[in-house]
Amino acid sequence: MAKDNLLGGSLWDAYSNKVTTLMNNPQHQGEITEEEAAAHGNKLIVADFGAESCGDAVRLYWEINPETDVIENAKFKSFGCGTAIASSDVMTELCMGKTVDEAVKITNIDVEKALRDDPDTPAVPPQKMHCSVMAYDVIKKAAGLYKGVDAESFEEDIIVCECARVSLSTLQEVIRLNDLKTIEEITDYTKAGGFCKSCIKPGGHEEREYYLVDILADTRRQMDEEKMAAAADASMTGDFENMTLVQQIKAIDAVIDESVRQFLVMDGGNMEVIDIKNSDDNIDVYIRYLGACNGCASSTTGTLYAIESTLKEKLSQKIRVLPI
Repeated sequence: MAKDNLLGGSLWDAYSNKVTTLMNNPQHQGEITEEEAAAHGNKLIVADFGAESCGDAVRLYWEINPETDVIENAKFKSFGCGTAIASSDVMTELCMGKTVDEAVKITNIDVEKALRDDPDTPAVPPQKMHCSVMAYDVIKKAAGLYKGVDAESFEEDIIVCECARVSLSTLQEVIRLNDLKTIEEITDYTKAGGFCKSCIKPGGHEEREYYLVDILADTRRQMDEEKMAAAADASMTGDFENMTLVQQIKAIDAVIDESVRQFLVMDGGNMEVIDIKNSDDNIDVYIRYLGACNGCASSTTGTLYAIESTLKEKLSQKIRVLPI
C-alpha cells in the first residue's frame, strides 16, 4: 500500500518500516480455539482490553502449558488503527516462549523498541505512542485470568506515564536523587512525558490523576521543606561541630538554601560548598562562587561576610568561610 494513501508526507515518515509492514501484514493475527489448546494439553486464556482514549481494542489469546506456565502459542485480534495492529502483533510475539510471570514484565517501551528499525529512532510519532499502552494492560488482564487474581494485583505502584510505564514513586525518587528542576530533565532521566505527553499537564488526549508538573512542584516543595527543617534542627541542637562531614555539608546547604541563595540568584549568581576542614579552633568552609558572583567585588567583602555571619549564627561560631 502506498504511503500517500494513508497519511500525508512527514507524519507517515515518522513510522518505522517495521510498523508500516506489520500494519498491513501482521504475523500473529488470528485466534486459538479451546479444541486447539486442549489437543496440545494446554490451557486457553482469552483477554480483552479497550483504550478509552482512542477507541482501540485488542483481544489476546494465550495457549499456556499448565505444568510450566510457559506461553507456547499466542495470537491477537485488534480493532483499531494500524499502529494498534502493529504493536499488538509485536506484543504477541514477545509473549511467546515466556512464562506468565515473565510476560507481565513486558512494558510498552519494550513493544515500541521492538518496532524500531534502529535503536535510536522511535518507531511511531509521540501522539500514537498511546496505542501500545494496550499491550501492557491486556497482558495483565490475561495473566490475571490465568492466575485467578485481579489484573491490578500486578501493578505495584501508581503509574503516571502509561506510555513509558513510569510510576509515581520512581518519579519522586529520581527528582530527589538527581535534584531535577524541569520537566525536560524528568523526561531525559525516565522517558516519562516523552511520547503522547498527556501526563505532563492537563489538556492532553486523556485526563490523568497525576501530572508531571504537579509531581515536580510537590516534590521540590517537600525537598525545600526538608532542607529548612534540617537547618532548623541543626541550629536548635547546636551539635554541628560533632556532625559527620556529610551531615555538616547538608546542614550548611540547608542554611544557604533558606537564608542566602535566593539573594545570590536574584543578582545572577550562586555558590556551592566545595569542602569542609575541621581543626581545634576553626571549621573552614570552602566555597566556590558561580555566575555573576564569580569575580564580583563584594564576593570577598560584604557577600562573604553575610554568608559567614549567617552560618555562624545558625550552626557554629567556629565557622570560617573561604572562597576559592
